[in-house]
Parts: sequence; structure tokens; C-alpha cells
Amino acid sequence: MSDDWMAAHRGVLRWAAVGLPVLLAAVLALLRDQLTPSTAALVMVLAVVGASATGDTVAGVASAVSAAVAFDFFLTVPYYSLSIYERDDVELAIVLVVVGLAVTELALWGHRQQAVARERSGYIDGVLGLSDVIATGSDAALPRTIGAAITQVLGVDRVAWMRGEPSPNAPVVGRDGAVHVDGRNLRVDRRGLPTDLVTVIPVSGGDLVIGHFTLVAATRVVRPGRDQPRAAVLLAEQMTRREPSTGRAPG
Repeated sequence: MSDDWMAAHRGVLRWAAVGLPVLLAAVLALLRDQLTPSTAALVMVLAVVGASATGDTVAGVASAVSAAVAFDFFLTVPYYSLSIYERDDVELAIVLVVVGLAVTELALWGHRQQAVARERSGYIDGVLGLSDVIATGSDAALPRTIGAAITQVLGVDRVAWMRGEPSPNAPVVGRDGAVHVDGRNLRVDRRGLPTDLVTVIPVSGGDLVIGHFTLVAATRVVRPGRDQPRAAVLLAEQMTRREPSTGRAPG
């Protein structure tokens, strides 16, 4: 299931996460003379794992709690009561909850890794797309194209190309993706890009700074991850590819 489908059907998914363990426990209750509590708990775990694997925290927790309650109600003595007399049954109910929480966290980690991979793929596609623009596009369009790509990568309000040296007091995005001002690392992944200052990405042709991109993030706090500023620098450096021999940039 795609993330878009899950987002559109999140309510249905969560209700199913609650109802499926109850339904499964009711069916297993018809076979409890042939099943041990441990076997029944293992079957219940399947429903919990299925809901937790979606990566939706609410669905995973709800499924785990629902499974524990349904297991207690249908499959432990006294039946059709929320009381548990046997210590083993108590332990099994707790295991159901713990498994649900653990699988939910693993699924969330997997979804985060997929999101990071998609972002990196997007950065690469952006650079490759700019290569075509550099080869065939006009000089006037190149700064705007690169600026739009940087805006999308970082999520800032606007990006503009300026010729010449940037202000010495401006926060600077380095090639390593770190943002420095007055020798200090701003740790933008935690604190966000400055909202009261214009951040810059210098572009050099050889030893000469030929210009810089200005980044404005004034309306909201933008906290780029580790790879986003590095991708923005790589995009900015495409300005030098039109005329690498002279160090001159278009625009």
C-alpha cells in the first residue's frame, strides 16, 4: 500500500486495526478446546503485526491493546470476562502489547528510511535535470531554474541569484552542508535556518567567488536534514558549468 492510499484511508485502517483482533479472537474461541493459549496468542500476534506494519502508530497501538483485551475476553479463563487468573495468560497478554509496539517502531523506522531514499533520489533527479537545462537552455533562464530547484530542496520561501561576494556577516552554507556564521555552526537541522538573516550559498569559479544564491526563510522555521543543504550546494555549483574555462556565470 502506498503512503497516499494509507493517508486517504487512515480512519478505516485504524478501525480495522481495532476490529480485526476482536473478530479473530471470537473465531479462535470456537476452537479453544483444540488450541492452547500460547497457540492462540501466536495467531493473534499476526493481526497485531499486520496493523503495526503499516507504520501508523495509532493503528499499531490500537491493534495491540485490542488484541490483548480480546485475548483476555475470549481465550482465557474465566471466559467472556476481563479477569485473568493464570499468570501465563497475563504474560501472553502483555507480550501481545509489547510485540505491537515493537513492530510499530520498526515499521516507522522503515518508512523513514524509505522517505530519506526518495528525497535523495529526488535530489539526484534534480541535478540531472539541470544538466539538460545547462546544455540546452538560455543563460538568462539558468539562475531562475537553479533557484527554483534549491527552493524545492530546502523548502525556503525564495531563492535569488546575486553577482559578487556575499555579505561577510551572512550565514554561509558550506560544501559539507553545514551552515556557519562568525565561525559558529548553526545546527540548522535542530534550530532551523535563520529567519532574521539571509543565508547564502557562494559559488566560486576557480579561486574567485563569482556570485551567490540568497536563501530567505522568513515565514516559518525550516529545518533541513543532513543531505538537503549539500544537495543545494551541488545545485548552486551548476552555475559554473556553462563557462568553466573563464569562471563566468550566466545571469
